[in-house]
Amino acid sequence: MTNIDAIDDLKAQLLLIERWEQEQKDLFFWEKLGRLPFALLDRITPKFIQEKIGTALDELGNYVQSGGQYLISKEQMYRKFFPNEEQDEGSALDRIGQLPLNRMDKMADSIIESGTRTATVQGATTGIGGFFTLAIDIPLLLGISLKALQEIALSYGYDPTEKSERIFIVKCLQFSSSDIVGKKAILDDLAAFHSDEKSGQVMSQLEGWREVMFTYRDNFGWKKLFQMIPIAGMLFGAFLNRSTLQDVAETGKMMYQKRRILEKLKSAGEL
Repeated sequence: MTNIDAIDDLKAQLLLIERWEQEQKDLFFWEKLGRLPFALLDRITPKFIQEKIGTALDELGNYVQSGGQYLISKEQMYRKFFPNEEQDEGSALDRIGQLPLNRMDKMADSIIESGTRTATVQGATTGIGGFFTLAIDIPLLLGISLKALQEIALSYGYDPTEKSERIFIVKCLQFSSSDIVGKKAILDDLAAFHSDEKSGQVMSQLEGWREVMFTYRDNFGWKKLFQMIPIAGMLFGAFLNRSTLQDVAETGKMMYQKRRILEKLKSAGEL
């Protein structure tokens, strides 16, 4: 499994990921303040918008529990890796997991680029209507984020239809918008996926998945408030959705890349 990746290269990349993790704990001042405005916004948001957001959160809960409507087509991803080849689902994931790391990285980068373009267009479109389209924007952006994370999971040979992977994906989603304390706790949770003994603990922690999603929504903070301005919201919406998707996708890439590197090193007897 590891004869196509130099051990020194894998270790060097692992150090880069660990350095990135440390950098994520240093938030900008405005990000620390980002939770306040939505607490105030909730008080003035019309009931029908609150209900639509609640429905979207319920659907995301279904994603955690059963995959819901957000599951992607794995076959399309397999064809990207192995064009013109018929693939058995199990063997396709195994084959992807044995590919060189740079091949996986290139696929993940293409997914990030595509998802970023989609999020940018969607943010500009929903930004036209200001306040009322904000209720549409949030679930759409979450859907785009989930799609990108699932495709990134497949890019590194992991099956996003499995519940444990769906939990890992939601944790990545949560990590990208958490504060310093939250990031540290989530990094510990994600690290537990390398230990069979702790994976059950991580799964039980997500029984309160609604809090995870409310946290993600609330952390849009004042940044999303700018999108409430009609027309001008197009610019804010495009920029904010683009940056949000990039943050989410970068987290997914780093976390899945780290898991694959550790597995390759373990297989080579280096851990």
